[in-house]
Amino acid sequence: MEAALDAYRVVVGDRTIDELRALAAPLRGRRVQNINATRVGGGVAEILHRMLPLMRELGLDASWDVLEGADEFYRVTKAFHNAIQGDPVEIGPFDYEVFLRWNRKNAERIDLHGDFVFIHDPQPAALVERRAPSARGQRLIWRCHIDASHPHRGLWSFLERFVRRYDASIFSAPQFTQPRLPVPQFLVAPAIDPLSDKNRPLEADEVRAVLERFGIDPARPILLQVSRFDRFKDPVGVIQAYRMVKATNDCQLVLAGGGASDDPEGAEVLAEVRDAAGNEPDLHVLELPPDAHLTINALQRAATVVFQKSLREGFGLTVSEAMWKGRPVIGGATGGIPLQILDGLTGYLVSSPEGAAFRARYLLNHPEAANEMGRRGIEQVRQNFLLTRNLCDYLLIMHAVTRAEATTIRL
Repeated sequence: MEAALDAYRVVVGDRTIDELRALAAPLRGRRVQNINATRVGGGVAEILHRMLPLMRELGLDASWDVLEGADEFYRVTKAFHNAIQGDPVEIGPFDYEVFLRWNRKNAERIDLHGDFVFIHDPQPAALVERRAPSARGQRLIWRCHIDASHPHRGLWSFLERFVRRYDASIFSAPQFTQPRLPVPQFLVAPAIDPLSDKNRPLEADEVRAVLERFGIDPARPILLQVSRFDRFKDPVGVIQAYRMVKATNDCQLVLAGGGASDDPEGAEVLAEVRDAAGNEPDLHVLELPPDAHLTINALQRAATVVFQKSLREGFGLTVSEAMWKGRPVIGGATGGIPLQILDGLTGYLVSSPEGAAFRARYLLNHPEAANEMGRRGIEQVRQNFLLTRNLCDYLLIMHAVTRAEATTIRL
């Protein structure tokens, strides 16, 4: 269910909502178009589902288009995704040709009609080729949600040909920005919606029902990781950490996640995870549908400790989700995770299964410290990683790119 903007006042306060209305007033009636690769699965789709209704309530004409493609396109764009995150994948001329062919097919179907067009991630980046010369005043912004701190140089050289033709770019963390880009680069961290089914408060019996459905014991500590089944999320490393903890602490591990329609590797990684898990009764591997928001909410609220032990990570919305629920989080010291976890205050940053196990064991043995981390985490998310802040950033960027030469913008 879509939440009206005023419903957020109880979470973020009157001032934030009033500021959003003031920022949006000069933009009323402007067309804001978003284009990405999938409507379900992953953080980008999740944010757009929740943010666009709020834009419309503020008087913007907000819309969302999704690419179409065959298996060959998603195979290539998954390789692009991995390569931007530093994976040494093989990318050849045929891959580039597939990418361009499907971008041009989509350009025939998707009209770049927005006054502001936000094009998300590498999959649709070449659509900038179809910007109409007559579209004076139109602003195209490339929004990169993934860890671009050490991109595959050959691939980035290819993509940069398109990105430099945008009016601006957005990255999630300072280390992802690209020094040679000749266009303005903005920093916008993703955010969660505190009123969505994935994050709203739940009754204790709702949480208990989810645990019973999956055979999870509510009376014993639960270690949890929620993420797509992706090698960069290191689910096998989480299993290794769990087994180290299990040697000294009675606990359970839940690995919960699913896939995305633009990720052809998900089933293969899930099979690897199931193989690593074996038949251990306290190790639960849950393949969930994209709309299992209440289930994820309940699992996060039931968890004693939450992992997000990524090896590469654009941001990792599951970190903020768990912190919002007062849970201490052990995250990989990579990408956008250190923006969320203040090491030793709201959780721990680690670089190995051994480090993850050490920190998890400490939290299980020191519940008061774990609870204090959880309390700090709630405020860290309230101040920095809620949807209203993300919406504010987008409104500010629209003002900034409209008046690119101005040093001061008066609304």
